[in-house]
Amino acid sequence: QTQVATVIPYYRRFMARFPTVEALAAATVDEVLKAWEGLGYYRRAHHLHRAAQMVVREYGGRIPDSEEDLRRLPGVGRYTAAAILSLAFGRRAAVLDGNVRRVLARLYDLEASIDDPATEQWLWQTASELVDPERPGPFNEAMMELGATICVPRTPACSRCPLRTHCLAQARGTQYERPVRATRRRVPHYDVVAGVVRHRSQPQRFLIARRPDEGMLGGLWEFPGGKIEKGESAPAALHRELQEELGIEVEVGDHVTSIDHAYTHFRITLHAYHARHVRGEPQCLGVADWRWVTREELGDYAFARTDRKIIAALG
Repeated sequence: QTQVATVIPYYRRFMARFPTVEALAAATVDEVLKAWEGLGYYRRAHHLHRAAQMVVREYGGRIPDSEEDLRRLPGVGRYTAAAILSLAFGRRAAVLDGNVRRVLARLYDLEASIDDPATEQWLWQTASELVDPERPGPFNEAMMELGATICVPRTPACSRCPLRTHCLAQARGTQYERPVRATRRRVPHYDVVAGVVRHRSQPQRFLIARRPDEGMLGGLWEFPGGKIEKGESAPAALHRELQEELGIEVEVGDHVTSIDHAYTHFRITLHAYHARHVRGEPQCLGVADWRWVTREELGDYAFARTDRKIIAALG
């Protein structure tokens, strides 16, 4: 989801909506999340928003040009700081993203796992020694582009690579074995449930809830629900979750849709059900906010991809 081709249309819309750092800083969190909607990695949107506010408040609206100041900004780590310093300010700073790691692992035919902290440190040191002091920005872009287009994960185009005469992995025939990665753990799967809850006296209105800002998908709106516990049916889980999070009783109806979705570290199957509000005024027990909205008004709120698929299933 962070590939260039995917991001470009989002980037253009985002920049049209927030053309300056001041415009982004002045926006609400909901406005920022709505502009970001569909990209995933929503914590980055929160960090970007808070960083813009900090730049306006503490740096007079100008992006700082030192690593120390850049890394004070929310969401800016070593890689992002180096990218900004080299690309925006022409400072000699090496970047080390997944593409550059792969290029270096093959170039030097690294037998050690690139996930190992010692190897990580070696990669940073090596990247820093290689970066062109006169043109650090174009050099970093070239390294990232090399990994993205030629030195790709499964089928590197070694015959077209400008570094082929220097590449130890290509010379030794180990390019398909590099980089070495640590064994990945089995990705867990969870079943979760969501309720398309209609108001008991205004059935054209649906109940939506806002997730707490801190935590996964923070600040996004959703059809309320949660994880199905072991031995629990989906309708029973929906009853329990709505009581725990909003303090309401519902009558669960027909199944709407089931959606499979993969996150970075786990997968889910989301089961959505129609439900009718029976009793209890919604409360913010486990949610940040709630609203009764019409089908047309749903478009005004930022939802995660899974909830947008529920909306689509409603017709």
